[in-house]
Amino acid sequence: MALRTGHIGLNVTDLGKSLAFYAGTLGFEVLGEGTEEGRQYAFLGRDGQLALTLWQQARGAYDPGRAGLHHLAFEVATVEEVREYESGLRALGVDFAHEGVVAHGEGAASGGIFFHDPDGTRLEIYAPQGAENAPAPSGSAPTCGFF
Repeated sequence: MALRTGHIGLNVTDLGKSLAFYAGTLGFEVLGEGTEEGRQYAFLGRDGQLALTLWQQARGAYDPGRAGLHHLAFEVATVEEVREYESGLRALGVDFAHEGVVAHGEGAASGGIFFHDPDGTRLEIYAPQGAENAPAPSGSAPTCGFF
């Protein structure tokens, strides 16, 4: 038997705001939605495949000091795609952890951008190669671990 990630579920404070971000800004499709008071949620994905669920049940912003989700990473094929997302996110005033594309560590070919959703959840969009000449903010330590 082999396990693999099926989908990720996030608690959010405001489903409308989070839907605008994940569907409108990041381009996820809304596959299903619950609008009943006290039971608001959305199923998001691509090409009909569920990837992310949003549950309006959080009472406060993301807290990186608590046990649980560290960050959520999305992979794209090329660094150029990472930069396209970066441009769109910057135009919306999204909060970034680093300036531009950064490598996952010194000498790493993979790298991406690190930013926050409307509730402060840490997010990453990366490409598996193409970041060889990008800075590595955490040196030899994993960039995705310290932001």
